Amino acid sequence: MRRYKTTAAIFALFMLFAVQACKKSRSDIGKVFFDETKNRIFKKVEAETFAQVFKQTLEEKRGSLRNPKLISAFYETNDYDPVLMMKHMPEENVKAFAERLGKAEEHGLAPEMFDAAHISSLVNKVYDKKAIKSVDEAYRTIAELELATANSLIDYSNALQYGIISPRRIYARYFTETKRPDSVSMSQVWKVDDLKTFLDSIQPKAEGYQTLQKALVSGVTAPGMTAEETKRILQVNLERLRWKNREDAKKMVVVNIPDFRLDVLENGKSVLNMKVCVGEGREVDPTQLREYDENDLKKDRPFSRETPQLASLIHSVQVNPVWNIPKSIATNEISKHAAADPYYLANQGIDVYQNGERIEDPELIDWSDPEAGTKYSFKQRPGDANALGKIKFLFKNGSSVYLHDTPAKAAFSLANRAVSHGCVRVEKPLELAKALFGNGAKYETIAREMQNEGNPEAKDIALPEKVPVHLTYKTAWADEGGKVQFRKDVYGLDVVLYSYLSKMQEKRKA
Repeated sequence: MRRYKTTAAIFALFMLFAVQACKKSRSDIGKVFFDETKNRIFKKVEAETFAQVFKQTLEEKRGSLRNPKLISAFYETNDYDPVLMMKHMPEENVKAFAERLGKAEEHGLAPEMFDAAHISSLVNKVYDKKAIKSVDEAYRTIAELELATANSLIDYSNALQYGIISPRRIYARYFTETKRPDSVSMSQVWKVDDLKTFLDSIQPKAEGYQTLQKALVSGVTAPGMTAEETKRILQVNLERLRWKNREDAKKMVVVNIPDFRLDVLENGKSVLNMKVCVGEGREVDPTQLREYDENDLKKDRPFSRETPQLASLIHSVQVNPVWNIPKSIATNEISKHAAADPYYLANQGIDVYQNGERIEDPELIDWSDPEAGTKYSFKQRPGDANALGKIKFLFKNGSSVYLHDTPAKAAFSLANRAVSHGCVRVEKPLELAKALFGNGAKYETIAREMQNEGNPEAKDIALPEKVPVHLTYKTAWADEGGKVQFRKDVYGLDVVLYSYLSKMQEKRKA
C-alpha cells in the first residue's frame, strides 16, 4: 500500500512539472513576438488571457472558416495555444508565407482564395511598432493571425497537393480514382517545423507542371488563341496536373483524348505512339452545367458519346472479336440500315437474336417498325467488316469501352478524330499488342490469328501481367522537348472546369 502511495505521489509530481512546463511554454507567446518585432507591447501578453481572446475570436470567425470543425477541434485540444505563430513567427517565416500566398497566380489561382491580402495586412500590422498600441489589440491581432494562417495554410496546402476541384463533382464521365484531402492530411500543417521548407515541398515538382507554370507567368499566347483564352487553358490544365489520379507504373498505356493520340510509356518515356479515334463531342452550354456528387451513381449524361476519363488495367485481348452491338446503336443505326437495305445485315455479318435465340431469316422482319431496334439484340461476327477490326484490348470499366482495331482506316487521316461511339480506335493494333505482350508464343498467336482470312474465330488471350491504362483529357501539356502543346477542347471540358474554378474563386473572394 505504501509502495502504491509512493508511486502515485511520483506520478502526481510528474504531472505537476508537465503542466508547469506546458504553461511556461505558453507564457512565451509575448516573448516570441517581442523578439521578432521589438514591439514592447507584446511583453505584456499573458497566455491565459490570450487563450480566452483566441477562443472568442474562433467563435466569431467560425462561419468564415473552410474547415471549422477540424480547426476548432485542434485548438480546443491544444488549449487555444497559437501553435503556428509559436513555431513560425521567428525568422519571418509567417511573412514569407504571406508573400507566397500573394504569388498564387503562378499556379493559376487567385490570391484572394487564400485571404492573401488579409494575412499580409495582419503581418504588416504585427511588424509595425506604431500599429499595435495596446495589449488588447495585441491579443486580438495574434489571435486573428493564427486563425487566418491556419485556415489559409490548410487551403493552400490542399490546393497545391490535390487541386481545388474534385473532378468527380463536375464531370459525369470521370471514372478515375482521385485522392482528395482528408482530416489526417489537413492536420499535418500543425506538425510542420520549418514553414519555408514545407511550402517548397508542396510546390509540384513535375517538369510538365513547371513548364506550364512558366508559360502562364510569361504570358505565352497559343497559336490561333487570344492571350486570355491561352491563360484559361493553362489554368485548367495546371489544375488537372494537381489532381492525384495516377501512380506511374513501369509500363502503361495513356490516351489523351483531345490529342487523339495513344502512347505506351515505359519508365515515363514514350516507346510507341499512334493516332486514335475517340467518341464524338458535343456543344457544351456553361449556363446549363450540372454539378455531380462524388458518390452519385450516374454513369452518363443523355445522348453522350464522349469517351470517358478513366483508369483501369488491360487484362486481355480478343482476337477476331465478336461485337455485341449496344441497344442505342441498334435502334439509331442498325435497324435503319436494315430497313433501307434488306441485305445489309448479311453483308455486315450481323446476326439477330430474340430471347437468346438466333433468327434464321432476319430479312423477314419489318425493320421500318420504330421499335424494331429494341425488340432484338445484334451481334457482328468476326471478319473484315467487323466494326472492332481484328482485335480489341479489354479492361474493366463501367462504361463498356475498350481499345480496338477498325476497318475504317480513313478516319485516321482526319484532323478531328472524335468520330466513334465512345470506344477508342487504335491506328496500329498489332504494334500495340507487341508492346504489351512482347515477343513470344502469345504474340505470335495474335499476329497469326489477325491474318486469318478463312474462318476467323474469336480467341481470348490473357496478358501475362496486367498493364495500367489511362484515358485522360489534357488540352495543354509539355512535350518531351519541353515545348507547350495546345489542342482544341473537343468535349468542352475546359469550359466546365474553368466555370467551376471561377465560381469557387469568386465564392472564396466573398
